[in-house]
Amino acid sequence: MKKSFARKAVFAKTVTTSLFVMLAASALAQEKPEQVSSESARANFGRPVVLAADDVRAFPDAPVGFDKPSTTGMGGRTEVFEYDSTVTGTRRKAVVYLPPHYSSDRKYPVLYLLHGIAGNEWEWSGYVHADTIIDNLIADGKAVPMIVVMPNGRALADDRPPAPDKTYSPQNAEGFAKFERDLLDCLIPAVQAKYSVSTNREQRAIAGLSMGGGQSLNFGLKHLDTFAWVGGFSAAPDTKPPGELVPDPAAARAQLKLLYLSCGNKDGLISVSQGVHVYLKQQNVPHIWNVDDHGHDGETWGSNLYHFAQRLFVTNKQK
Repeated sequence: MKKSFARKAVFAKTVTTSLFVMLAASALAQEKPEQVSSESARANFGRPVVLAADDVRAFPDAPVGFDKPSTTGMGGRTEVFEYDSTVTGTRRKAVVYLPPHYSSDRKYPVLYLLHGIAGNEWEWSGYVHADTIIDNLIADGKAVPMIVVMPNGRALADDRPPAPDKTYSPQNAEGFAKFERDLLDCLIPAVQAKYSVSTNREQRAIAGLSMGGGQSLNFGLKHLDTFAWVGGFSAAPDTKPPGELVPDPAAARAQLKLLYLSCGNKDGLISVSQGVHVYLKQQNVPHIWNVDDHGHDGETWGSNLYHFAQRLFVTNKQK
């Protein structure tokens, strides 16, 4: 099944690698996003990185081969899922990973994985190899069998990755903001109708990279009645200010099973995640803060998914 999607995966990786150096979602943080140019967006990655004493690794890099397909042939499968969106008025697509021996006789927890500003529903599987990472963890007994939904986080009627000169346009930025309602009102109910997933918040997680990292923090922490497990990898400046993300620290402490933040110490966007981490510390909200030795790249996202996924849907892993 995975081989049948090879061409699309390669396309997604091509789009990603050609635009990732321009991947500064700071357009969303500006009062006039139409004034953000490709040059000024790229410059964000060159901003000085100032590390605090606790901006250090929580975990080592994932081991060699963690994202390589197993030779046992006993893995899960990946398929395209379509659903109707009342937000865009169109039929939209997501890529869904189903674990080995998927059966409607049991209920599975579900992880929603969100892509970056230049990607689409193929970015996590085509560029980061998320399905293979989860497959290997399950095979090794290091992760709970789960369903992973990788949607297109650009909730527009035309949700294709835009041309480079349109990446920071107000319309593209608006699509990522609109995805909040598409996710909650359309995608999650459609997934629950199609697949054998638990509807309990404690069996639902959300995480993402860059723009998707900001979305995951914005949506996940705002809707603790829907998500108990939240991860933001290299969160972009679409991330809301920390006080808006967690206006009620007591509620976050009571409801979150896991809050995971990560960024590379060579990533000019690290100040976004640093600000969230500092606020969480001040408010005594438990969380993981992993600062590795990478930039804004697939290596850090794959490695952090490896560590994040092992801690999902289990107890006593955040300590």
